[in-house]
Amino acid sequence: MGFPLRLGRLIGRGTPTETKAAALTLKDPAAWQIFGIAPTASGISVSAAQALRVPAVACAVGLIAETVAGLPVKLYSRADKAALTDHPAYRLAHDEANPWTSAEALREQITTDALLRGNGYALTIRNGAGTPLELHRLDPDTVTREQTPDGEPVYRVRQAAGDQLHPYTDILHVEAFGGVSPITLGREAIGLAIASEKHLSGFYANAGRPSGIIKHPGKVDAEAARKIGASWFHSHSGDRAGATAILDEGMDYLPVTGTNADAQFLENRLEQIREVARIFRIPPTMLFELSRGTWSNTEEMARQFLGLTLRPWLKRWEAAYARVLLTPEERTSFYLETVTDDLLSIDFAKRATAIGQYRSAGVMTANEARSALNLPPHPDGDQLQNPYTTAPRGEAP
Repeated sequence: MGFPLRLGRLIGRGTPTETKAAALTLKDPAAWQIFGIAPTASGISVSAAQALRVPAVACAVGLIAETVAGLPVKLYSRADKAALTDHPAYRLAHDEANPWTSAEALREQITTDALLRGNGYALTIRNGAGTPLELHRLDPDTVTREQTPDGEPVYRVRQAAGDQLHPYTDILHVEAFGGVSPITLGREAIGLAIASEKHLSGFYANAGRPSGIIKHPGKVDAEAARKIGASWFHSHSGDRAGATAILDEGMDYLPVTGTNADAQFLENRLEQIREVARIFRIPPTMLFELSRGTWSNTEEMARQFLGLTLRPWLKRWEAAYARVLLTPEERTSFYLETVTDDLLSIDFAKRATAIGQYRSAGVMTANEARSALNLPPHPDGDQLQNPYTTAPRGEAP
């Protein structure tokens, strides 16, 4: 929903079909969401900008958006699985969205919009023949999704020259789960994380617990107490830490240690990281919460990140590309697919083993294996024979 329509609903001036909607006031918490602010039970109003100040949220958003953007998208033929590099859709999805924006940069921007605002949009620029030439990102606040009487979606885009209606085949639309940003769905957990940060900052800034207390049997004025404290700090800080202490006049030193409440507070902070991981459906180890991470489960969580976190986003992108870059006739013969091999190529030993198994099984030719390794083709590399068992035939003795 675009900002003008939401503001119109706020002041009681919605669309003709919404004349019965009740108007809100700017003091009503329900109106805060119009401006991207979601109130929480902790008293913290969570907006996209405030949520990104939480390190776990910034890490999750950046991880998903940058990974989705970094994976190449290619156009293939359904008949022979060949890459159609000469089709306009291939260039827009794989190379560059427009002269000043790469395809990778556009995917990162729109995925970030969907993560923070629930929806990401791009306008398709076509020539007179209807061939797609460029993709331009649109501010989500300027786009409103509507429907025609027969249920077909159309998009109203607010521009300086006035509103313009575009068919769904001209607007690349990527939306989060349910069309609602994870920031909004998880605002309570994010608000609690912000409140915890504020509490801890105030604790250290204003009420930080000292490392120890010097107890004097008599009455000490402020100046004497200041001198005693300064002398202790000078004698037992920095390089002198751990030196033997000598106290006179019957004074005693009482060290101050942490309590179970302090330990529980630190555990709560770790739990907030796990909550953010649940909001974005990311394994906690991907957010550097390694309290329960091991070598084996970290590797398994990396596979879960691809299958459970990234795959829904990649499928949304493939469907969005197909709607605006391919005609209905072309979609029956062509398809766009994200190549995820880069996520599985970190362990070179395992990748070499997999390629060797494909070669021995006759699934890949030598040139296909060389192409996967970014090596030039070999003149004799188009055969499917098993290189481990096939020997060149010679003349009989």
